[in-house]
Parts: sequence; C-alpha cells; structure tokens
Amino acid sequence: MLYYLFDWLENTYNTPGASLFGFITFRAALAIITSLILSIVFGGRVIEFLRSAQIGETVRELGLKGQNEKAGTPTMGGVIIIMSIMIPCLLFARLDNIYIILLLISTTWMAIIGFTDDYIKVFKKNKEGLAGKFKVLGQVGLGIIIGATMLYSQDIVVSMEAEEAEAGGYEVVTNNIDMVRSFSGMTDTFEAAHIKTTMTNFPIIKDNELDYADLLFWMDAETADRWVWIIFIPIVIFIVTAVSNAANLTDGIDGLAAGVSAIIVATLGVLAYVSGNTLIADYLNILYLPESGEMVVFSACFLGACIGFMWYNAFPAKVFMGDTGSLTIGGIIAALAILIRKELLIPILCGIFVIENLSVIIQVLWFKYTKRRYGEGRRVFLMSPLHHHYQKQGMHESKIVTRFLIVGIMLAVLTVVTLKIR
Repeated sequence: MLYYLFDWLENTYNTPGASLFGFITFRAALAIITSLILSIVFGGRVIEFLRSAQIGETVRELGLKGQNEKAGTPTMGGVIIIMSIMIPCLLFARLDNIYIILLLISTTWMAIIGFTDDYIKVFKKNKEGLAGKFKVLGQVGLGIIIGATMLYSQDIVVSMEAEEAEAGGYEVVTNNIDMVRSFSGMTDTFEAAHIKTTMTNFPIIKDNELDYADLLFWMDAETADRWVWIIFIPIVIFIVTAVSNAANLTDGIDGLAAGVSAIIVATLGVLAYVSGNTLIADYLNILYLPESGEMVVFSACFLGACIGFMWYNAFPAKVFMGDTGSLTIGGIIAALAILIRKELLIPILCGIFVIENLSVIIQVLWFKYTKRRYGEGRRVFLMSPLHHHYQKQGMHESKIVTRFLIVGIMLAVLTVVTLKIR
C-alpha cells in the first residue's frame, strides 16, 4: 500500500525521496526490518496469549532425552510467522502484481489448513488432527490454483527476443518491446516478445531450458501446447504437496524448520531478483520473467519472519510453530520455486527437507518389507525423521540444528552456483 502512496506523492507533488519506493531493493530492506520487528516485538505477546489460553503442545512418548520438558510449550506459533509475512507484504509490495497475489493466496490457503489441523489437535483433543485426505485435498487445490494461473494468466510470461519467439511458434502476449541489455559496458537493443510458455530452467546442462510441452513428444507442437496442463498441473501439485509435507516433518526439534526455511527463502529471493532483472538474467542465461522481481519483497518478509520466529523457537523453545507454521512455510517455498521457474532446483536447495522426507519413507518401506519377509520389522534408522536418529544417538538438539543449517547453507551455495555451471 505504501508503494502506491509514495508513487502518488512523487507524481503529484514531486516529494523528495518518494522515488525510493520504486526500487525493489529498498522496499525489500524495509520489509525484512519490519518483519523482524513484528515477529520479535509482538511474538512475545502472541506467546503469552497462547500460554494464557493453554494452547500447549501435547508430547508423544518417543523416548527422547528432554522430550517431557517440552510438554505444555505453546504451539500454533506459526501465526507469528504468518502475521510477520502478511503485514509487511501488504505495506511494501505491489498488490496488483500477479506473483504477489498468488503468494498471498498461497500463504492464506496453507495457513487455514495448518490452523485447522492444530485447532483439532488442541481444542478437540484429537492427536491425529485434520484427516490426511483433507490436508492432501487442500494441497491439491493450491497446486491447481498456481498451475492454472501460470498456464492461463496473461500476466505471467517469459520474455525473449521476438525473432526467437516467432521461430519457436510461441503464443505472444505482447510484442515490439524495445529492451536494452548491457554488461561490462556493452549495450544491445533488440525487439522482445512476452510469451506464454511452460518453460522452466533446467540446472547444470548447457541448454538449460525445459519445456513441459516437449514431454508430450508424440503430439505436434500445437496440440502439445493445448494439452500440456495434463503434465504441468500434476507436477505443480506434487511439488506443493511434497515440500509442504517435508517442511512439516522437519519441524521436529527447536529451530530446525525455521532456520532451514530462512536459508531456502533467502536463496529463492536471490533467484527471484536475478530472474526479474533483464541484465542479470541475460548474463546468467536464465529465463527473464517480467515483474517477477517483486517476489524479492515477499521473500524479504518471509526471511524476516523466520529469523524473528527463531528468537523464540531456538533451543530451548518458548513456542512451537505447529502445523499452522510448518505447512504454510512449506507451501510458500514450493510456490516461490515454481513461480520463478526454478522448481527443478528444489532437490538441491531443499535438500534437508528431501533427506528428512526420504528417511521416513525408507524407514516405513524397509520396516514393512522386513516384517513381511522375516516376520519382524527392522529399521534402517534408530528413529525417523533423520533428526530424531541423531537424537537417539545422544547428540544434543542444538548441535543437530547447527549442523543441519551448515549443510543447508552449503546446499544454498551449490544451488546458486548451478546458475553458471553448464
């Protein structure tokens, strides 16, 4: 909202300094500061309210050291994260931007699912929470919204040279746009076209673009473009479901999910910035996505919210995010990666989430297999998800979180490096 206020002040009264709000980096800086202040200052009050309302965590007996001490710790603290994302975003982002609209919808959508799950656990005293089928149904719904909007909205486009667009037979939304790209003192003016496509960046390989329509190789180009939704939307649904559930599984010890998410979203913010900058996108040979740079502001809100939440969630935690937070942050990360067309980097960037998720899958499958074969179930890990395996080995929570965060930083650096590895 403030963007429009200062834009009006600049255009109407030529107010000094108002033009600063036109810069994404300036608004992102204000967003992360505001988000941090909100989460730290008002987070304490939210925790006190949760404690007074006796909204405490019910701990299952898992035989973990220090586990019983966590009983009664306020949960549903994800509302702190959500509040600290939404308010700065509404203040500093351009609310007519399709990417921001989708991210706000994603945040609200997943927050409702997570809140409902926590509400049933806490107030209905049902430890199972919201039935799994309803969670999945909600995640599928969000995947359909994101996928369909990317396919059919005329505001979500990829920009390329008009000649290349014409040669590729792409659906052109707008054309005859004069653009300038320059690097190292060189300038090149060319005609560009904004096109509708399901292309995404494919890491490491030289021709680093994959068009999902090409997967329908048995169809001609026009038919494949018309039926690409058959592949694209299920892929989006799978990513949203997998990442949100993986974030939920990772939220098992103090500070882990929030810390890993902060690293991931900081990286996605960088990727959003380079994807929305014609100069840098051209230099890195990645897809240039007009107007996508606005997601940097949202990423800044998310980053500040996660860091501020860790103020209270670091060991020993004064509050847990609950499914209200974990499902929401997972859904947001998935949406961000998909919207900046870097979803194929998720196995690298979200490696901690992937490993945590895989540890549960491996444990369950191996247990069922050995029980069927030998009559007695056997385990690969002492306990899953993986962080509980290290807890069973006697490693302290703080050490586990620190080491996981170090690995997360390494994966984030590797993700950025893939932009130049061909």
